Amino acid sequence: MLSTPRSISACLLSALALVTAGCGGDDEPTTSGEPPTEAPSAADFPEPESGSLDELISDVGETNEIVAAPAGAVFVPGETRFSFGLFDVAGPQIDDADVAVYLQDAKGGKIAGPYTARSESLAVQSPYQADNAGEGDATSVYVAEVPPLKPGEYRAVAVVRDDEGTLAATNFQTAINVAEQPGIPAEGDSAPSVHTPTLDDVSDVSDIDTRIPPSTMHTEDLADVLGKKPVVLLFATPALCQSRVCGPVVDVAEQVKAEFGNDVAFIHMEIYEGNQYDPENPKLRPQVDAYGLPTEPWLFVIDKDGKVQTRIEGAFSVSELENEVGKLLG
Repeated sequence: MLSTPRSISACLLSALALVTAGCGGDDEPTTSGEPPTEAPSAADFPEPESGSLDELISDVGETNEIVAAPAGAVFVPGETRFSFGLFDVAGPQIDDADVAVYLQDAKGGKIAGPYTARSESLAVQSPYQADNAGEGDATSVYVAEVPPLKPGEYRAVAVVRDDEGTLAATNFQTAINVAEQPGIPAEGDSAPSVHTPTLDDVSDVSDIDTRIPPSTMHTEDLADVLGKKPVVLLFATPALCQSRVCGPVVDVAEQVKAEFGNDVAFIHMEIYEGNQYDPENPKLRPQVDAYGLPTEPWLFVIDKDGKVQTRIEGAFSVSELENEVGKLLG
């Protein structure tokens, strides 16, 4: 995910984003998204004893061959979707591991976990795969359901189990900072009403979309539909995203739009003014500022009353988005 003036280091975030890029279309998909790979049993991982994560790593055995990185920078009290990526130090993504997450307050205290993670495929069907998909785009994201955390800074460790049952532990590449984020609409909040540019506002759709071909999610203005019908609002910049996740999640949204677009407004919103990114002085579009977004991409699933039902920072799968839209429609 690309860094903005309010974000943490983009180099830490870039490893986190995971997906295959895609192309838009209104054809009905032949199948839904790939089901997630089920999380392994927590019984396959050690129960933490008193002590530090360093002691847990020592007991399990540390690996220098695997990099673990969170798939987002914003963690709030009560948040439970902990998404992350695993990478071989040589570069390839590891998308089929049995893995569990352990956390500990940076000041010490009881180790929490193991929280085992499912693997969500980020693949899309070929009609929805963008032409400007980048090499090295990831194909999955791990998701662990973590109980609500109190505000503070946490260390996190991933323990990976191979096919032979051998365990190996690695630290996450950045700390987990849990804090209130009042500027970002939370679940249950009213979504800010802002105008989002449509095809009627521009002579060339490339002015409002960096995807090739452009997404089909520029026909409705958020200000016109908010509070009148369900909305899937996606902030992402396929061509300018350093994390290589923005294009992929736009592809995911395109596939889900083909299923639900008659009943739900799908809106894709770019990040930077003029679709230009200056690392010294990035100028955000006013809609991004209105939602208080410190990173991208971000997904907001909004009900017909204009309330945020779900928000996700970073990567998500077709099956996850299908599930959330299904909730909107009852």
